[in-house]
Amino acid sequence: MKIVLRRAYEISKFELPISALIIDEKGRCIGRGTNKRQKNKDPLGHAELIALRQAAWIKNDWRFNECILIVNLEPCTMCAAALVQSRMGKVIYSTGDSKRGGFGGSIDLSTHISAHHKMEIISGIYEEDSKKLLKDWFKKLRKER
Repeated sequence: MKIVLRRAYEISKFELPISALIIDEKGRCIGRGTNKRQKNKDPLGHAELIALRQAAWIKNDWRFNECILIVNLEPCTMCAAALVQSRMGKVIYSTGDSKRGGFGGSIDLSTHISAHHKMEIISGIYEEDSKKLLKDWFKKLRKER
């Protein structure tokens, strides 16, 4: 999680500070992404989706049953749905998102009837660090407007 938070901090000057890593069953990082919605003008430029695309290419598969996604903010419903569809084995996130979170914040897609498998969800890892990073970013954004 420290690596995820460091990468999120590094992009915070340009983009919403969200970073994601995907770790395979051997402990190797096979996917990483940071938000690129602003930079690429891409509504799908979420850190989780970017990491998933890279990991699928490296793994040469779309199934991630034995993998772990680590991200500093609870995935939104779009990303949560993609993680369910990709059968991600475990998702670890720092802080929840009560407005847009897809794993308990606004809805829990991991337990939805459409979920194809059982996914483990762990939250609260370095939660205060992630909250501070996000609050500082939004405070800066409001000042610039």
